[in-house]
Amino acid sequence: MFDGPAEVLLVEDNPHDLELTLHAWRKVGSSARIHVARDGAEALDFLFGGGESTTTGGDPNPRVVLLDLKLPLISGLEVLRTIKSDARTRSIPVVVLTSSKEECDISECYDLGVNSYIVKPVRSEQFTNAVRELASYWLALNQPPQA
Repeated sequence: MFDGPAEVLLVEDNPHDLELTLHAWRKVGSSARIHVARDGAEALDFLFGGGESTTTGGDPNPRVVLLDLKLPLISGLEVLRTIKSDARTRSIPVVVLTSSKEECDISECYDLGVNSYIVKPVRSEQFTNAVRELASYWLALNQPPQA
């Protein structure tokens, strides 16, 4: 069983979507600490220790990664590919949280090993509900392997 506050890596470059996600997370009352990466390079730096992250402290292996696909510098698909191809991070659940409904994006994400693919709801109430369910499943119900 997991002890202490969970760690979440949120990879989102859009300021509006970032604020909406953080607001929804606060609204559902999760005690998880959220680390924010605003591009794919920051996400990989956080996970693999190659540079500065936007937060300090905590375990670099989060309980779950919330990943947008359309990112600057390094795409979300490349971040996903890197996470799932490295033995140190392969077991970290990755949830793609994106606006893309493109079948090619969905298929490629699952081919690369994504754990879940969620299209961002447009309405804030629906978005908050999606975040609530996401937090409930990945942080409370899902049992990760021991490190």
